[in-house]
Amino acid sequence: MSEQFETLRTFIQSHTAQMVELETLLNGIPALAPENGGDGESKKCAALVEWLKKNGITDLKQYDAPDSRVSSGVRPNVVATIPGEKNDYAVWCMAHMDVVPAGELSLWKTDPFKLVEKDGVIYGRGVEDNQQGLVSGVFAALAFVQQHILPEHTIKLLFMADEEVGSAYGMCYLVKNHLDIFGKNDIILIPDGGDAKGETIEVAEKNILWLRFHTVGKQSHGSRPDEGRNAFLAASDLALRINDMERKFNKKNALFAPAYSTFQPTMKNSNVPSVNIIPGDDVFCCDCRILPQYTLDQVRAEVSKRVAAVEKKYGVTIETTELQAAQSPATPIHAPVVQKLSQAIKEVHGVTAKTIGIGGGTVGAELRAAGYDCAVWSTMDETAHQPNEYCLLKNIVCDAETIAFIAMN
Repeated sequence: MSEQFETLRTFIQSHTAQMVELETLLNGIPALAPENGGDGESKKCAALVEWLKKNGITDLKQYDAPDSRVSSGVRPNVVATIPGEKNDYAVWCMAHMDVVPAGELSLWKTDPFKLVEKDGVIYGRGVEDNQQGLVSGVFAALAFVQQHILPEHTIKLLFMADEEVGSAYGMCYLVKNHLDIFGKNDIILIPDGGDAKGETIEVAEKNILWLRFHTVGKQSHGSRPDEGRNAFLAASDLALRINDMERKFNKKNALFAPAYSTFQPTMKNSNVPSVNIIPGDDVFCCDCRILPQYTLDQVRAEVSKRVAAVEKKYGVTIETTELQAAQSPATPIHAPVVQKLSQAIKEVHGVTAKTIGIGGGTVGAELRAAGYDCAVWSTMDETAHQPNEYCLLKNIVCDAETIAFIAMN
């Protein structure tokens, strides 16, 4: 370890109180998407920007995605730049500002939007997802700024909107409208997933297809199914047929857990209010997570065949709507971001990293689809979206040190 890196490390390790301060500030401003009953990220973003400027990170540029549903009219995305000695590539650390709702409050031991810190553990909604990654990136950058050390490579911090409900106003907006902010040689780190040892580097995601099926039949009395067309019955048959697609798309890939494609019926709307009514209208959804060996078009074609078969069998019509669709290639395991991150994890913490794929979705999918290699990594207990979400202060420190090492070397 160089003397300069040890200076950075000492700074990071000695600023846990300030980390709690920033987590407290962010946790106290719920940034919920309109889909989740919220007003977006503008207030949280403004507080973050003020805090960054106060602490010496002043090169900030905001990219606002228009959204008339929120009071500010925009969903903010902010890039902070800490210039480095070389301009051959930048080191990015990306985190999202939005959070999910608290859920059932009776399951929380503390107020989800009033941070509690006890014995090195921080509790509150969003403290891990994704404020842990956000704060790690900030303090890695602050170590350079406040210790007046010039990083080897320019550091870029990206604070995004809208990750929790699909990234239309966050990463998707940036890729579509401001792709030039990224360089093909940039080292792009997304601290939004990981494990307790910090040893897994996510390089691939299953393709995602969320489907909504609206079945229309004919309502009738429960005693006269012959006079109706049971939309619920037809939809139930379709749900089983969609689930059965796991047998058709049956390849395995050990990079993922589970190692196969999944087609799962999930959310279902209520239909009729009484037991003795044959429903003429039914809605349910499916969450499909498909191995990269298959394309979404292959899946769509098979879904269409099975929908048509159910329509013919029951005399119903079925409208299929895609709620979300994402398809992207994998980051090669020999890509510079994977190699540099693996080296940093080994050098700084003595941990040997391994590459994995995941079934969940991150903003990495949009970047990979646009041709940019990236890696999802963090040291975390993965309490995201759960009651009593927490993060460990030592994990913020650990990840900040790792990010600083990459920028230093």
